[in-house]
Amino acid sequence: MCGIAGFVDNSNKYSSFDHKKITTMMTNAIAHRGPDDTGYWYQDKIGTSLGHRRLSILDLSSNGHQPMVSFSKRYIIVFNGEIYNHSLLRKELNRAQVGISWRGNSDTETLLNCIDVWGIKKTINKCSGMFAFAILDKREKVLSLVRDRVGEKPLYYGMQSGIFLFASELKAIKQHPAFKGIINRNALALQLKYSYIPTPYSIYKGIKKLPPGTILNINLNNLGKSIDSFSEPIAYWSLKSNLQIRNNQFYTGSSNEAIKKLKQLLNNSVQEQMNSDVPLGAFLSGGIDSSLITSIMQAHSSKPINTFSIGFDEEGYNEAPYAKLIANHIGTNHTEMYVSSKDAINVIPKLPMLYDEPFSDSSQIPTYLLSELTSKSVSVSLSGDAGDELFGGYNRYLWTSKVWSRVKFMPMPVRNFISWGLTSISPFAWNKIMGQIISMPIAGDKIHKLASVLTAQSPEDIYMKLISQWVEPEKIVIGIQNSHSLLIDSLINLDSETVEQKMMYIDTLTYLPDDILTKVDRASMGVSLETRVPFLNHHIVEFANQLPLSMKIHNGESKWILRKLLDQYVPRELIDRPKMGFGVPIDSWLRGPLRDWAEELLNEERLVNQGYFYVHQVREMWSDHILGRKNWQHHLWNILMFQAWLENEKKLA
Repeated sequence: MCGIAGFVDNSNKYSSFDHKKITTMMTNAIAHRGPDDTGYWYQDKIGTSLGHRRLSILDLSSNGHQPMVSFSKRYIIVFNGEIYNHSLLRKELNRAQVGISWRGNSDTETLLNCIDVWGIKKTINKCSGMFAFAILDKREKVLSLVRDRVGEKPLYYGMQSGIFLFASELKAIKQHPAFKGIINRNALALQLKYSYIPTPYSIYKGIKKLPPGTILNINLNNLGKSIDSFSEPIAYWSLKSNLQIRNNQFYTGSSNEAIKKLKQLLNNSVQEQMNSDVPLGAFLSGGIDSSLITSIMQAHSSKPINTFSIGFDEEGYNEAPYAKLIANHIGTNHTEMYVSSKDAINVIPKLPMLYDEPFSDSSQIPTYLLSELTSKSVSVSLSGDAGDELFGGYNRYLWTSKVWSRVKFMPMPVRNFISWGLTSISPFAWNKIMGQIISMPIAGDKIHKLASVLTAQSPEDIYMKLISQWVEPEKIVIGIQNSHSLLIDSLINLDSETVEQKMMYIDTLTYLPDDILTKVDRASMGVSLETRVPFLNHHIVEFANQLPLSMKIHNGESKWILRKLLDQYVPRELIDRPKMGFGVPIDSWLRGPLRDWAEELLNEERLVNQGYFYVHQVREMWSDHILGRKNWQHHLWNILMFQAWLENEKKLA
């Protein structure tokens, strides 16, 4: 895993000395992504600088040094990621007898020379992997930015003061003297709504995220001179075309055949991703997804693989005992660490630097702690991410149709009254009430969430309410008219056989890359750990999206096909339990150990001077929360993560 950065200045504003100095500053800012090596390349004729930081995983020698020039000298690349099938691609290229003299064994060299022979689009369509890279065609004077199919690896880009900038992380772009750093209030509203800023937006005006599965071509001759110097990113792979929800071309084999096919695909993916020249392990939560990946890894290993989990003492947030049971059953070398609330809270000051822009999925905290623990023993870790989106694991896939079927015939006044009645009782009171009936430590939050969707106008409206924290953030952020995400809004009315398939599709395009994968990438890269996601092999993604809903959600059971496959490795009694998630008790921490920190960030004078929020609404919500009248943990955490990020920006200015 690595970090890339660079810029194009064809106005000769900066000298060659400045180019090297600036590029070095940019790559040094992301040294955590690549602590093993650094590299720089510059050509004054086209004013282009490319920088690289390397985390050595395959071919640890200097033969893997970047920027790297292709065998014909036409192309030069800076690459972040892994091409898992690069050995097969290299063999195919050798059979073509094009006269390549290989320098080493790195996947970067394979990718680069494949592009030299086949071109970019043909090459990446042959690749199985995760990647974000910049490649310069010196003959055509075109710089191309490319991101992997589902968005495992990040890539930002944009024009600032006539200079084209790009990098793996915003902190590298911010090092360039042309960077302006003007906050995009609409992006802030989206962060409050979803807890992340969706692609293509970033928190800064003029800087975007490259969408997954796309190529952006920049004509260096016309850069800054013509509107056509670079256009919109071009898709080379489309989830929509593979989903085929419009024409209902679903998988038609039997369920047993589907299980067999998925097993084959997962085994191939896990075997590919276990290829490493450095120590390797796996995250293990004890849930279905990570247990399945870990079981397959162990089946392919002659010795116990390394697995890692963390635990919390707080009831309702601790999965470590389940992970230990799974590890003992399949025979891994398991490491677990219990962390205190103090350990978790000590991570919070690091979050603004880790994520570069406001990001407020609170599971970022345990994800960082797990990555930190894992990085002490291995350099690469496989995870079970993406199983929920691809195979129907989230509770909203189970709830939405059921709730709509029960409320759609109710008069709205009745629904309003029921919603009011449910929310008139505080979540803490509901916890006590439900604690007498069932063991569900956070029952109150779930009941309040249910109350919030009772007034929905459609199943899609229920979904939007479930994925939104601030449903109407324009009522809290000063100076914006709406909080619409172009991508999510365009997808919500998409035709689909079922609302469940539609939700999975939207989540795979948005929530997965911009929340889940962003969270894991920044947390793991913050401690120089590479993470790999076997479920995101594109053959598995394509297969999952053609499965009928009945093979994902069956008789009210989520992830049916994954459960059936996992039955071949782990007894069902070790897995069957309510979905817990990977969270921390932000609600109680804000009333306890985090109260002073939050109070300072939400200070009325500070909020007024900053001018981003309507102060009365924020202060009223904070008061309700600390007095226990409401649980506004998610709404407040989104604001607090912006406030903490803003404070960090001031320190760096």
